[in-house]
Amino acid sequence: MSATAAQDPRLAIGRSPDALTLGERTALAGQFVALEVYNPKDLPLRRIEAIGPDAAACIRQLRDRGLDPLKFEFVRLPPPF
Repeated sequence: MSATAAQDPRLAIGRSPDALTLGERTALAGQFVALEVYNPKDLPLRRIEAIGPDAAACIRQLRDRGLDPLKFEFVRLPPPF
């Protein structure tokens, strides 16, 4: 059996929030995710770049990966329905 983002939230990194399965979305509801800020110049993909219980955890993850947190927005994942 392969692991899912519901079992290990780090597996959601690099995926679109819309591509999460129902089970993953339910398990991750309420978590914060970092998404690159929209910019018409480079039109970023809407991919999860960090995930955690709060924005501070996302910022730490981004910095650990060498990414600038100022280029990201932090939103709480809503439940799937």
